[in-house]
Amino acid sequence: MTGPHLGTRPAAWTAAFVLSVTGSAIAGAGTAHAEDIDHLTAQQIADRSRDALLSAQSLHLSTSGDLGKGSTPMSLELTLDRDGNCNGSVDLGNSQGSALIVKRGDDIWIKPDADFWKNQVPNGGSAFAAIVGDRYMKGAADDPRLSALTRTCDLNTFQKLVSDNANDDRGTLNKGAKTTLGKASVIPLTRMRDGATLTLDVAATGKPYPLRLTIEGNGADAVVGFSAFDEPVPRTTPSPADSFDVSALLGRSTSPV
Repeated sequence: MTGPHLGTRPAAWTAAFVLSVTGSAIAGAGTAHAEDIDHLTAQQIADRSRDALLSAQSLHLSTSGDLGKGSTPMSLELTLDRDGNCNGSVDLGNSQGSALIVKRGDDIWIKPDADFWKNQVPNGGSAFAAIVGDRYMKGAADDPRLSALTRTCDLNTFQKLVSDNANDDRGTLNKGAKTTLGKASVIPLTRMRDGATLTLDVAATGKPYPLRLTIEGNGADAVVGFSAFDEPVPRTTPSPADSFDVSALLGRSTSPV
């Protein structure tokens, strides 16, 4: 018995979000050298924010909402680093299911809920759910069936998406007045793109990390949050008693299905 490529939809959605939002909002090249962010131009702040994001060794990524054009609202909560370690969850929205994700080294664990099994694995999902029970599926990170989730867990992949799509400067980038986001002082940068408004809130003190990215308009309503920069990914992994071998569940074949 072979199984589906688990995680394709959340990985594809996250990539689409990054390409549509992050690459557009954090645009430009070069690094400004002025010390006071109040005196920097919108483009200089965007440059610094992009460079800060690309230099991070780890971070917590939070996404929610949808990109319009008939897309399904989804959410992701994930702490990840450049070594490919991660810990978090993905929710496919509209009662389509959610899953916990843990990756450490060469191993990855996934714990789908009942809605995930029902909607994402229509052929045999209920049987799989009965076998796995309240355990994680454990597999090798290089298993092709888990490759989408593995890529989602890699901060290098995320940063490459940002870097590769950082030169789209259509629309005027504007700098707003300093304000607050929670307890943080931020400067908002906005850009109009294809009928939508992109807003990037950049930390106004300390390192100019991007803290929140929103897209609104033209059917889209979504948010990306960035936090816990350079903090370690939790090292705790599911115990053997709480794990079930994914190969035993989906079959020994690792060829695409």
